[in-house]
Amino acid sequence: MSQVNEKIMQVVFRSPGCLLEEVVLECPDLTWNQVFCELDRMSRSGQVRLTAKGPGLYAVTSTTTYNRSMPA
Repeated sequence: MSQVNEKIMQVVFRSPGCLLEEVVLECPDLTWNQVFCELDRMSRSGQVRLTAKGPGLYAVTSTTTYNRSMPA
């Protein structure tokens, strides 16, 4: 698991159903593009689900069990 993935998953598990923009705000050391690209990859691999909540608003939920000790 990459450091970007790890940071995003921590936010998603702490705040299930949070908005994409909230994930960005909770990861100040990452750019919006880094968060978006990683969430896109995670969504395509089935780790997270992105749900449209309105124009330009997406909620992020995990589809996996978080295990911080998982190897990268």
